Amino acid sequence: MNKNTKKIAVIGSGPMGLVCAYELLKKHYQVDVYEKDDRLGGMSACFDFDGLTIERYYHFICRTDTPLFNLLNELNIADKLHWRDTKMGFFYNGVLYKWGDPIHLLKFPKLGFISKLRYALHVFYTKNINNWENLDKQSASVWLKKWIGKKAYDKLWDYLFELKFYEHKDNISAAWIGTRIKRVALSRKNLFTETLGYLEGGSDTLLCALEEKILAMNGTIHFSAGIERLVTEKNQVQGVIVKGEKRAYDGVISTMPLPYVPRIAPNLPEEIINKIKSINNCGVVCVILKLRSPLTENFWLNVNDPDMEIPGLIEYTNLYAMPKSIVYIPFYMPHTHPKYTLDDSSFINEVFDYLHRINSAFTKEWVLAAQVSRYEFAQPICTPNFFEQLPPMQTPIQGFVMADTSYYYPEDRSISESVKVGKTLADLMA
Repeated sequence: MNKNTKKIAVIGSGPMGLVCAYELLKKHYQVDVYEKDDRLGGMSACFDFDGLTIERYYHFICRTDTPLFNLLNELNIADKLHWRDTKMGFFYNGVLYKWGDPIHLLKFPKLGFISKLRYALHVFYTKNINNWENLDKQSASVWLKKWIGKKAYDKLWDYLFELKFYEHKDNISAAWIGTRIKRVALSRKNLFTETLGYLEGGSDTLLCALEEKILAMNGTIHFSAGIERLVTEKNQVQGVIVKGEKRAYDGVISTMPLPYVPRIAPNLPEEIINKIKSINNCGVVCVILKLRSPLTENFWLNVNDPDMEIPGLIEYTNLYAMPKSIVYIPFYMPHTHPKYTLDDSSFINEVFDYLHRINSAFTKEWVLAAQVSRYEFAQPICTPNFFEQLPPMQTPIQGFVMADTSYYYPEDRSISESVKVGKTLADLMA
C-alpha cells in the first residue's frame, strides 16, 4: 500500500506514545516519536540496578487487562506473560497481619463482625459495577463510610488516603477507588487466591517489541529531544520546534503530562489551559532496594501505622521471582512538599527503620543496593466530577490531540490503560 503523505509527531515514548505511533504506522502515516529522556518508557522505563535491568516504578497485570493481552498477541510476545498466585498483608499499628481473603478478614482482631461483613459486601457489590457515572459524582470517603462504616474506614482507608493525597484526601472520586477495587477483585482465581501477572523481562519486553515494530515500519524515535514549542498558523498545526529547529508536521499528538502542555502550546484557549491547571497531581519518591533475603511473603503490603509515613510497599519478587528480593517503597506527596526535596539518603535511611519494624530480623546488612527515583506527576488526583474536569483530547487547535494518565479515569494507572488510550489518540488523529 502507498504510504500516507501526512506526517505526525508523537510526544513521549511511554507505552501510550509507542502504541499511538504503532497504530498510526499501521494506518500508513509517517511518524516520528520524540522523547526528552535518553531511553524508552516514561514511568515504565527500566534502568540498570546493580546488574539487574528493572523498572523505575513497579507494574503488575490483572486478568481484566484485555487491551494489553490483545497487543501482546499482535506483537507475538504473549508467551512472555506469566501468572502467579500472590499474597497480601496489612501492617497495622506495629503488627503484620495476613490479608486479602475472607478467612484473614474474619481473623483480623481490630474490626467487629458487622464491619467485616459490610466490608465483604462492599467488595462483592463493587466488582459488579459497570457504569461509573453515578460514583463519579461522589466522594470516595463518603461512599466508603456509607458501606463499611466510619470505624472500618478509619482503620483500612483513612491513613492510606492521607499519605497519598494529603489535603485532597477527602476529595477523591468514588469511581476512581471503585475501579481499583474491581480490577483487583476480578483478578482473583477464587475467593481465597489472588493471581497477578508480569512480563518476563519486565516492561522492557513490551517497549522493545514496540520499538522494533515502529522502526521496521519506517517510524523514527528521537531520544534526548524534548519538544520546545508547537508551531501553528490560523489555529492549525504546522510543526514543532526541537533543539531550536522547526520541523514540519501535519499533526502532533502529546502523551506527556498535561501540566507541560501549556508550555509548548501557549495559544490554546484559556478555557482549556484553565482545565489543565485545575488538575492536581501527586509526586512520588520511590525507594528501590535489593535485599539478601525476602522481607515478607507478600507482594502487596498495606501500611497503617502512625510511625510510618508510607501507605504500603511492594515486594516485587513475590510476584516475579528473582535471585534477590526487590522491594519498592513509594512516598507519595505533592512535588511542592518540603520533604520531596530531601536527598536520597534521607529516604533510604527512613525506609531502613520501617523495614526493621515490619521484620525485626532486618538489618542494613541485608541491603545489596539502593536506588531512589522521583516523578512529579505520578498520580493525577481524580476528584468528584472528574469526567467534566478533563479537557477534550481533541484540542481546538486542528491537528493537535493530547492525553496523559488522567484520561485513564475512572481506571487507575496501568500499561493496559496506556494501550487503550494510545489507540484512541491514533484514531482521533486519523
